[in-house]
Amino acid sequence: MEYVHLGRIGLRVSRLCLGTMNFGPLASEDDSFAIMDAALEHGITFFDTANVYGWRTGEGVTEQIIGRWLAQGGGRREQIVLATKVYGRMGRGPNDTGLSAHHVRRACDESLKRLRTDRIDLYQMHHIDRATPWEELWQAMEQLVAAGKILYVGSSNFAGWQIAQAQGAAAARHFLGIVSEQSLYNLNARTVELEVVPACRAHGIGLLPWSPLAGGLLGGALQKASEGRRGQERLQNAVEKHRPKLEAYEGLCRELGERPADVALAWLLRNPTVTAPIIGPRTREQLTGSLRALELKLAPESVARLDAIWPGPGGEAPEAYAW
Repeated sequence: MEYVHLGRIGLRVSRLCLGTMNFGPLASEDDSFAIMDAALEHGITFFDTANVYGWRTGEGVTEQIIGRWLAQGGGRREQIVLATKVYGRMGRGPNDTGLSAHHVRRACDESLKRLRTDRIDLYQMHHIDRATPWEELWQAMEQLVAAGKILYVGSSNFAGWQIAQAQGAAAARHFLGIVSEQSLYNLNARTVELEVVPACRAHGIGLLPWSPLAGGLLGGALQKASEGRRGQERLQNAVEKHRPKLEAYEGLCRELGERPADVALAWLLRNPTVTAPIIGPRTREQLTGSLRALELKLAPESVARLDAIWPGPGGEAPEAYAW
C-alpha cells in the first residue's frame, strides 16, 4: 500500500479510502467487520463515514457499527485515520441540521459517542451551509480542535469559490482551514475539473472522489447487467442512456485485459490532486478486488481514448468555455 500526504498537511493516508455508507443498509454488521479487518490487512488505513449513514434519522447506524468494531481493541483505533461528517438532519428540531455552532458542537459529541473514540481525525462539512457565516463555523471548529475532539477539518460537495472563500476566512483567523474536499468525481462526472480541482490544487487541499465508479456504471455494468445493484431500475436507466459509451469503454478495458472498475480507479489515481478515491465495498471480495487499481498505470494513449469516450468539460475554467 502506498501512503501519501492528505493535501498540504503532514498526515499520511492510504491511497484508497474505505467508504462505509453500505455498512448497515447493504452490509451486515458481521460483513462490515470483515471488510474493515480486510482493509487493515491490506494497508487501507483511511476510513470515511458520516453521522447520517444508515439513513435512520438521528441513529447514526453506520457510526455505531464502526464504534463496535473499534471497541474490539487490538490497536484498531490507532491504526486508522477516522473521518466522519456533519451537516445532515439528526433530529426533528430546527437546529438538528446544518453547520451552526449549536449543531456542530452537539453533532461532534454524538459522533464521538457512537464511534467510541476520543477524537475524530478528519471532521468534514457534508455540504455547504449558506445560512451560517464563516466566522461562526470556524470559531466552532477552532473550539473542537482546542478541546482535542477533532484534528483536521474537511469539506464535501463544495464549489470551487466556496473553498476559496472558506480558506480566506480561515487564514484571517490564523486557522488551518480545509485540508480535504470530497467531491463527486469519476469518468462520467467531471464537472469538478472546471473549478474544484484547480481550487484544491491552489490551496493544497486533498481531493477525495466519491462514487468513483458512478454507482456501478463504470464497474462492468454491461457485463453484469442483471446482478446485484446493477439490476436496479436507476442503474439500468443509466446503462441505456450511456450504452454506446459503455460499449466503447468496456471494449477498451477488454483490450487492456483489466476490469472496468480498476481502470476507472486508476484513471482517478493518476490525477496528482487526488489523494484517495473512496471505495464503498459491500463484501470483503469487492474490497480486495479494488487493490489492483493501485498497480495499474494507464498509458497516455489509453488515457486519450478514455477522454474521447468520457469527455470532460474541456479543461479548467475559464479556458474550458472562453479563450
